[in-house]
Amino acid sequence: MSDRAVPPIDIHPEEFFTRWVPASVAADESRQLRLARTEAVLEFVLTDHAEGVYHLRVMQGIVIGAVGEAPEPDLRVHLDVATWQSLNAGDLSAPEAFLRRRVRLEGDFMLALKLHLILG
Repeated sequence: MSDRAVPPIDIHPEEFFTRWVPASVAADESRQLRLARTEAVLEFVLTDHAEGVYHLRVMQGIVIGAVGEAPEPDLRVHLDVATWQSLNAGDLSAPEAFLRRRVRLEGDFMLALKLHLILG
């Protein structure tokens, strides 16, 4: 059984990306250490959401979230809200979502392998 932090089922995407993700990384020393050498900007495009673009800046084990497009993101993740919610709840795994083409990635695919450390 996974001991990953799980966001509330009704969390709004803005709350998730700007507050929940940064706070969950800040509260997990193991994740901070594993991200210590990661310097990256990730952009998440929720294709069916009005304010659907968010980005996370990862640097020295710290994650900072913001609303809007990121200038020159290292990785861009496209998905719909239903897929995002299923991933958050643990009902859908990231590899399965990718294989079913429910998630589309642009950019540094090696960085995509670290998403579980960043997002929980």
